Amino acid sequence: MVTEVYVMGLFKDENRAAQAVEELRRPPTAWTVHGVHSPFPSRALAEAMHVKKSRVGWFTLAGGIIGFFTGFALAAFTALRWKLIVSGKPIVALVPFVIVGFEFTILFAILGNLMGFLTQARLPRLANLACYDPRCSGEHFGILASCSATDKDHLCAFFTERGGVIRVLD
Repeated sequence: MVTEVYVMGLFKDENRAAQAVEELRRPPTAWTVHGVHSPFPSRALAEAMHVKKSRVGWFTLAGGIIGFFTGFALAAFTALRWKLIVSGKPIVALVPFVIVGFEFTILFAILGNLMGFLTQARLPRLANLACYDPRCSGEHFGILASCSATDKDHLCAFFTERGGVIRVLD
């Protein structure tokens, strides 16, 4: 049985880290990139990892649409239930109900955005804490890769040749 070893390469330069990710993702290598850690959002690393566009906006849109119709329906239901007639206006008056719908749109869009963020980012991910290096919060860019136990030395040499510091995870 071949065991899998996780190795993290820590780089101080964002461009070197992005270049290492691109080289790791090329077909001849038998190594798998599991993720990158960065002290700040990095466009270079995102492009190297081929990160897709986020779907959080769709959650926000769906929440806003549901919120508008929920707010409008709640106001209409309340008006129809108690039939409070004011100055001869119709029971279901559009303008005041659109205002309530707008407020619900904002509320539900925010809740949809939060739900989308949590689901798309797969938070909380407590299992990944074991594979995190605190230096990635300061000045290092970390690349987490795995290989077979027999290939560990080659992966460590790969990171070292490109200017990275090695951390082998058990």
